[in-house]
Amino acid sequence: MSPDLAPVLTLAQDGLWAGFVVFLRVAAMMALLPLFGEQAVPARVRLALALAFTLVVAPAVAPGLPAPGGPARMLALVLGETAAGLALGFALRLLVLALQTAGAVAAQATSLAQIFGAGPGGEPSPAMGHLLVTGGLALAAILGLHVRAAQWMVEGYALIPAGAALDPGLLLEAGLAEIARAFALAVSLAAPFVAAALLYNVTLGVISRAMPQLMVTFIGAPALTLGGLALMLLAAPVLLEVWGAALDRALAAPFAGAP
Repeated sequence: MSPDLAPVLTLAQDGLWAGFVVFLRVAAMMALLPLFGEQAVPARVRLALALAFTLVVAPAVAPGLPAPGGPARMLALVLGETAAGLALGFALRLLVLALQTAGAVAAQATSLAQIFGAGPGGEPSPAMGHLLVTGGLALAAILGLHVRAAQWMVEGYALIPAGAALDPGLLLEAGLAEIARAFALAVSLAAPFVAAALLYNVTLGVISRAMPQLMVTFIGAPALTLGGLALMLLAAPVLLEVWGAALDRALAAPFAGAP
């Protein structure tokens, strides 16, 4: 081998190793990342996106990556990086689940739960939830999720260094904190519909007591459905704005709700 080619081969080996290590984490994250990890996105497209993100992230984190080792070290690295990618992706996936949960609660409160649409994974879900999830993913794309996601992947190596052993207890606490934060977001998004349904039921009860002979159910049920649709039309932009702000906070400070 020519001495002139030795530095080139060494550089190529280092680049391939860095790409392999980064791809382990990025590919796992891509399975759960909002917008890019949806079941509607073909597997080949997700693979191409994972490779593209790897090309962007690898140069930024290559100096801090561990050196190659033996089979045991390689197995630990594969399992650790995959687990780290899943943990980081799960933190953002919870925001999509919050939208879906808020839509399901809103649909149940307004008697629209029987109207189904396709959920993020292709499973049937209330149409309100499908509308909010679709709008939220579109908003995330408009706000430049691809750029923020690449930055977030790079910052993830400061939270969970490559090759570092994950602490199960700390990971559990951080996961529970993120789940609690996502559930609080879902409740706040569904609150207008729950409040409207409560007001409707109280009003219906008062009218029923005042005029027992009036069949208020036949009048109130269509009014509740129509009111729920009107409320969704008026509240959806505000709800998506609140969700977009929560997404920005999650991308800016991952696991901010963790102890």
